[in-house]
Amino acid sequence: MKLILASTSPFRKAILDKLGIEFDTASPETDETVLDNETPQQLVERLSIAKAKAIADKTSDALVIGSDQVSVINGEIIGKPHTHENAIKQLQNASGKTVTFYTGLCLYNSATHQYQADVVLFNVVFRQLTDQQIENYLKKEEPYNCAGSFKSEALGIVLFEKLEGDDPNTLMGLPLIRLVKMLEKENYTIL
Repeated sequence: MKLILASTSPFRKAILDKLGIEFDTASPETDETVLDNETPQQLVERLSIAKAKAIADKTSDALVIGSDQVSVINGEIIGKPHTHENAIKQLQNASGKTVTFYTGLCLYNSATHQYQADVVLFNVVFRQLTDQQIENYLKKEEPYNCAGSFKSEALGIVLFEKLEGDDPNTLMGLPLIRLVKMLEKENYTIL
């Protein structure tokens, strides 16, 4: 079966490239509005399924990977900052705290219309950051399209005290360890 990543994110594509397998990418164009009383876990699971299904509905013989991620500080969902000012606020709020990343993952079989879905957590413990450190970081990295206002795979690592999770790829938006298990259940082997 063909493998399709329901994302145009260069970060997710780079993560999936690590497996050395052929795949296509497609934009799922999904409404990502948070529903009333929706928890972070419910949100990312719903969106990862919706993204995978949106692409699966357009093909008859593919395994489609959908993923979505949010970060949470003090119970509040933190999205992409999009602006320098919002990024400053996000990093000031994260300073000295633990930020939990919820990453939804779905593998949708377009032939059977069956899917597997999961939510994988990853915690990032931030150092105490000065306003100058935040400003310096944002000027160098410009992570305005990244949930939480940082890129952990690059300079963002200097913002952290420690990382807690089973798969570092989860933090970057695609939990490969869990994905490999899902693929194996579909008789799609990597090795």
